Amino acid sequence: MTSRRNVLRAAAITPAAAALSPAPATASAAGAEFGPVSVRPDDPRYADLVRRGNNRFVGRPDEVRVVGSTEQVVAAVRDAVRSGRRLAVRSGGHCFEGFVDDPAVRLVIDLSGLNGIRYDRVRDAYVVEAGATLGEIYRRLYLGWGVTVPGGECPGVGIGGHAAGGGYGRLSRLHGLVSDHVYAVEVVVVDQAGRAHAVVATSDRRDPNRDLWWAHAGGGGGSFGVVTRYWFRDLPQPPREMLRFSVEWPWEGLDETGFRRLAANAADWAARHSAPGAREAQLYSELVLTHRSQGAHLMIGDVAGGDQALFTAYLGALREGVGVTPSVTQKIQPWLRATLGETTDDGKQWRLKVKSGYHRGPLTDHQLAAAYHHLTRPDFTGPVGSVSLNLYGGAINAVAPEATAIAHRGATMLLFYLTAWNDPAADDAHLAWIREFYADVYAESGGVPAGGAYISYPDIDQPRLELYFGSNLERLRQVKAKWDPRNVFRHALSVSAK
Repeated sequence: MTSRRNVLRAAAITPAAAALSPAPATASAAGAEFGPVSVRPDDPRYADLVRRGNNRFVGRPDEVRVVGSTEQVVAAVRDAVRSGRRLAVRSGGHCFEGFVDDPAVRLVIDLSGLNGIRYDRVRDAYVVEAGATLGEIYRRLYLGWGVTVPGGECPGVGIGGHAAGGGYGRLSRLHGLVSDHVYAVEVVVVDQAGRAHAVVATSDRRDPNRDLWWAHAGGGGGSFGVVTRYWFRDLPQPPREMLRFSVEWPWEGLDETGFRRLAANAADWAARHSAPGAREAQLYSELVLTHRSQGAHLMIGDVAGGDQALFTAYLGALREGVGVTPSVTQKIQPWLRATLGETTDDGKQWRLKVKSGYHRGPLTDHQLAAAYHHLTRPDFTGPVGSVSLNLYGGAINAVAPEATAIAHRGATMLLFYLTAWNDPAADDAHLAWIREFYADVYAESGGVPAGGAYISYPDIDQPRLELYFGSNLERLRQVKAKWDPRNVFRHALSVSAK
């Protein structure tokens, strides 16, 4: 990962930077003028606060506590523990499963008011509160200090869960995961006696709380406590401009040979061009292979710095032997405009089911045949069914698997399976389709991907946590036993002590 620490330290002491940098954050100062706000079922705000994720799940908590400070989070957790109420935490509200909207959850802690972003001179790091969304973070960090986190594309995602689960996006092949830049984390935990309190854990080797930092650098949210803020170091400067592209391959005229060639070409290119430091790490794309009823496959992506020759070579490699001519649109945009200006659909109006799989190397003949079969099944009723081949690797794979909780460091692609629909009566059909699709693709490895799965694309059909955490699971269990001995923080895929 590119480090610009010394440059940023020097910039932070200039008058202009000083004007943009408030005093170092403290728990007592952050968000002191906001909340807490207690929203109950008879409050007009309630309906919005319990419908912020996958439309398959709608919460029915006794209370949503909207907070604006660490102290307010401590108080909310204390109230839940004392009253014996199950609690859950919401940052941006983009969970694909019903972890927050579980019927057993009686108190939801909503972090919307805890959204500050500033530079902390004491810790020499950028402090971002857990309720801030990616869109807010990109804008503030870039306009204030000329840096960014290499996170995801959807601006409505909250950093609270995004960083805890790893967090990847357009710049990750160049600069690693969001979690790779976390220097410290503040977490509200509950001890064996039931006392709620805030702890700051850092990556410093001498920090006695270091294990809690490690667990939040990719170990997923909702297992150890409530994250209230992150401190980031070594944040990269984004490129001056991005070449944004969109490519469509029509289903019309595309036979099985052409389909398989397109998918194989993408996987082969990723396998050859995902080494840390490679020029090709400037390029990120998502090749969305859709069901035939959707009419066309779509690839979106961008090239950091606008390297036209790199995109041309990449497109040429993917087109080879496919047999249909794609339509291509592309444009050069300033980085911030490219990052914020075009994403409008956050998926929250849909009923959703997702699955994922890390891949290293080419797709097998069986996997290609299975994908073609399920994406041409006549019994699929739409409107959305797909598997996206997302480029991975690069700087992500420069970090050792044990250095953070992210164990899956050798992948060259992350596959994202998705089906979306509106009619509740169609739930069973869509769930059956995606489950059969996934199991068939990975039939050679027992129905699950040999390379593991991404915890921020949670899938309760796959409850074995080894799939998400690999060789790091045992250490995560030790952290759980130490920091959440009463198992206050839990959901269907949370880490357990045993």
